[in-house]
Amino acid sequence: MAGRVIVGADDVYPAAQSACDYLERKGFEVVKVGSLVTGKVEPWVDVAVEVAKQVVSGGADFGVVVCYTGTGVSMAANKVKGARAALCNDAKTAEGARKWNDANILAMSGRLVTPELAGEILDSWLSTKEIDPTEAENIDKLKSLDEAKGE
Repeated sequence: MAGRVIVGADDVYPAAQSACDYLERKGFEVVKVGSLVTGKVEPWVDVAVEVAKQVVSGGADFGVVVCYTGTGVSMAANKVKGARAALCNDAKTAEGARKWNDANILAMSGRLVTPELAGEILDSWLSTKEIDPTEAENIDKLKSLDEAKGE
């Protein structure tokens, strides 16, 4: 098994379902939340916070969140101490989010991201394992800001 991933969406988006399918094919245990479970519209804040809490508690290796723009779920997830959600609607942004920002939650737009593009974004996310050492100081500063904000 490649690891455990939690995937949440506030509506039934093809990008969210295809992300689950893709990750399962890659050998991940996929935990679904929000509309991926209920099949109906769910509050994007609740979905994002549930995903973020699982990631920061160690219940998942990383998370994926999807809403109409991807903006709302990334903002809500980032309110959870320790979450570093990045809105990535293309593969190069996903690579940069991992390499330069040590992102632990991938946010995508359900409107813009096609199932094929979701696979490309996840390929890039998964293949970027090393943090750019020149960004270590910035990542440490980001983590310090997070520690300062409390629970």
